[in-house]
Order: sequence, then C-alpha cells, then structure tokens
Amino acid sequence: MPSIYELDPAALAAHLGDEPRYRAEQVWRGLWDEGLALGDITTVPTGLRRRLAEEFPSALEVANDVASDLGATRKWVFRLHDGATIETVLMSYADRVTVCVSSQAGCAMGCTFCATGQAGFTRHLSVGEVVEQVMFAARYAAPRRLSNVVFMGMGEPLANYRVTVGVVRRLHEYRAMSARHLTVSTVGVAPAIERLADEGLPLTLAVSLHAANNETRDELVPLNRRYPLERLYAACERWLATTSRRLSFEWALIDGVNDTDRAMHELADYAAGLRAHVNLIPLNPTPGYLVRGTRSSRVHEFRLGLEELGVNVTVRNTRGRSIDAACGQLAAVTNAHPTRVTLRAR
Repeated sequence: MPSIYELDPAALAAHLGDEPRYRAEQVWRGLWDEGLALGDITTVPTGLRRRLAEEFPSALEVANDVASDLGATRKWVFRLHDGATIETVLMSYADRVTVCVSSQAGCAMGCTFCATGQAGFTRHLSVGEVVEQVMFAARYAAPRRLSNVVFMGMGEPLANYRVTVGVVRRLHEYRAMSARHLTVSTVGVAPAIERLADEGLPLTLAVSLHAANNETRDELVPLNRRYPLERLYAACERWLATTSRRLSFEWALIDGVNDTDRAMHELADYAAGLRAHVNLIPLNPTPGYLVRGTRSSRVHEFRLGLEELGVNVTVRNTRGRSIDAACGQLAAVTNAHPTRVTLRAR
C-alpha cells in the first residue's frame, strides 16, 4: 500500500476527486504544514479522515520506545508491514531538535565497528517509510518544531539513492526545510556522490571517512576496496565544485587504530584540499567489535592537533549511548559473536 506522503499535490487532488476541491488543500496543509496524522486533521470531516486512514495506513508500528539523557534522547524501534525493523532517534537540544532516520532495514556496507553493519542487510525502505519516521518524530517533538533531519540511522542512504533523493525533495519543498538542516551521510559511494552533486538538492553531505590511508580504511570500511580514497577524493572534489557546499568528514576515534599522530596528519592532508570540516566521534561500544574507543584525553589531544594543522574540527556530543541509540549502535545484536580485532594503524 503506498504512503500518502508519496503523493504530490496533484496526485492527492486526483485521489480526492469526488470531494470538494478545497478538501485536498485541507488534507495537504494538515499533513505537511501542521505535521498531523490523518486521523487528527480536524478541518476535514470524520468520514473522510476515516476513509484516508484506511486507504493509507501507517507504515510504522512502534515495537519499542526507550529514552535517555533525562528524556532528551528517544529511540523508537519500528516494525514494518513485512516484519522488518528499523530504528529512529530523536534528539532535543537547547537550540534545535534533530531526528536521525533510517534509509534501509539493516545495511550491506559491513563496516566492522558498526552494529547495523554487523547485523547485515534486510531491504531498502520506501519514500513513505522514511518520511513517516520524520513526521512521527515531528509530532512527538511538538510544540517544538523539528528543525534538523540527518540520514545517519540504519543503512547507506546513497545505496537507496532514489528514495533518499525523493525524501529530501519532499522535506525541502513540502516541509520547507533548509539546506543547513538536511544532512545525508555516506561511507563513500563515489558515483552516487557525483550523481547527487548534479541533483541541485539543498543538503549537507557527511562522508564517514574514519581512516585516510587505504590499508586501514579497507579494514574499517569494506566499500573502500571498491572506491578507494583516491576515487572518493575525486567525487568529493566534484561535489565541492558543483555545489559549493562544505563537506563534513566523520571520524570515529578507535584506540590505537586511527587516533595516532600519523592518522592525524593523514586526515589533515586529506581534508585540506577539500576544505572539509571534521567531526570527531568517540567510538561507541557494540557487541561485535571488541576494540575500545579513544580515551577522552586523547580525543582532546587529537582535536587540538588537527586545529594546529589548520583543520576545522569539532567533537560530537555523544547522545543515547545507554539505550544503544548513539552513532554506530543502531540495531545492536546482543547475541552476536564478537569480532576480535587486532587491527592497528599502519
């Protein structure tokens, strides 16, 4: 069953062709401007609300709902129509409210330190299944307005390219979200980055880099064997030249792996020509990857070292670790056989 969020204004009007013309405008305003569920759009008659709710049932069923950070971070596990599950995280800050959405059920990228990658791939999500995550979170956040959407949940957004682009277009055009508030993360699907650059979409691109030499990155991010750092760099150059929008490099700091002085200089050299911002993320624990995250004192030293090398850098404030909602923890499999890793930076 298609989602009502997949209809454009003309398609919605055609679907409601037996209703007065203004009904489509009322439904549209209720869905997108006010962020209401179909059953709560009180400007339309009860019978029409009931009919639409039957024709377009919600794609998401709450299977679990947990909170941390004194309620400022909330994670939902949603069950989909076929039994697949995804996770969505809402984070409230003093100056913004952000939802982290999934683009796939599971992930095929196989990044060794990521719980989603350890669990494997189930399927792509539809446009409606992704948009519904956003709107569900927006309703929960009310009366505060949901300000930011980050495609950093389960899955590789650029592996589900058509859906990711479709969702971004809808959020920008129908929900009036600006470029600064829409972020798509990728582990480095180079051809898709170049294709995305030509879309003219108002978004921010975040590349999960994690290592700036091919030997280490091959181990951390297996896709690097297909699109090594040189190929990824060319795609990032294309992005920068085409969009003039700043890139962000995500770097999960792993003790003894990518937090060395050599790794720092490799990262600074790689980021310099692209004028990229670096976002340091202390590694969050997952049961399938028995390597420690970098200690806090070294995180501080690494940040200062990058700044001295001329890199614009921040350290991400970890949220939701206690409920497996932090970066890399979604879909943590507690009974997985742990991977004993002996990887060290070369």
